Amino acid sequence: MQAIRVAPARSYNARMTQKTALVTGASAGFGAAIAAKFAERGWRVIAFARRADRLAQLVERFGKERVHTAAFDIRDEAALRAALGALPDNFRNIDLLVNNAGLALGTAKAQAADLAQWRQMIDTNITALVALTRALLPQLIERKGAIVNISSISGTHPYTGGNVYGGTKAFVTQFSANLRVDLHGTGVRVTNVEPGMAETEFTLVRTSGDQAASDKLYAGAHPITPQDIAETVWWVANLPPHLDITRIEVMPVSQSAAGLQVARDA
Repeated sequence: MQAIRVAPARSYNARMTQKTALVTGASAGFGAAIAAKFAERGWRVIAFARRADRLAQLVERFGKERVHTAAFDIRDEAALRAALGALPDNFRNIDLLVNNAGLALGTAKAQAADLAQWRQMIDTNITALVALTRALLPQLIERKGAIVNISSISGTHPYTGGNVYGGTKAFVTQFSANLRVDLHGTGVRVTNVEPGMAETEFTLVRTSGDQAASDKLYAGAHPITPQDIAETVWWVANLPPHLDITRIEVMPVSQSAAGLQVARDA
C-alpha cells in the first residue's frame, strides 16, 4: 500500500504575520477583545480609540511590531485621516476593517430624548463608520480584503428607548448589505455582526455611569462576553476566501425577541 505523504502544517504565525486588521473602538469591550484576539493569533493590528491609556495596554502586551495605536475621537475626520496617513510602513497594507466603534446614549422615549445625544450617536455610529470605510475601500479592493461591521439586534428588534440607537444600527445593517452588492466581483467580503445582550461598558456609557443599572440588567442573564464576539469575528475573517458570512445575529440563550405590545382603554 502506497504511503500518503502529508505536507507539514504551517503555524498560525507563518500564515498570518503578513495580515493586518484595523479595529475601531479598540480600548474596551468588543473592540479590545477583537484587537487582542487577532494580535495573539499573529496578525498585525491597528487599534483606534479615544483612550490612549487603554490602547497602551495592547502595545505593552503584544509589542510595537504587532500593535500600532492612535488615540482620537472617531468623529473627527481630520484626525482620522491624519492617523491613516501616519501609519508605519509595515501597517499600511490593511486586509481587514472591523468597524466596531459605536455607542448608545440615553434610555428615554423619543419624545423626552436629548437631541445632542441623538446627534452624537449618528455622528459616531454612522458618519464616522462610512468615512473610514470609504477611505479604505480602494486598498481593501486591491488586497481582496474584508469588512466586518458590528451592528446590533437593535437594528432589527425595536424596544422602548431604542429610537435613534436602533436607527443607527439599522443603517449599519443595511449599509453592510449594500456594500456587498457594490463590491460584487471584487473579492472583498462584507459581514454584519449583530450582537444581542452583551456585558461590556455599553450600559455604563448609556446610563452615564450607573453601575446599579448595569448590574441589574445583566444579573442572572448569562450575557454575551467580548470574547464571544472576538471569537465570532476571528471565525468570519479566517474562513476560506470564497465564503462570505453576510449577516450573523448572536444572542445569549437567555434572550429572545419580545412580543408586540397593545395599549388598551382604561
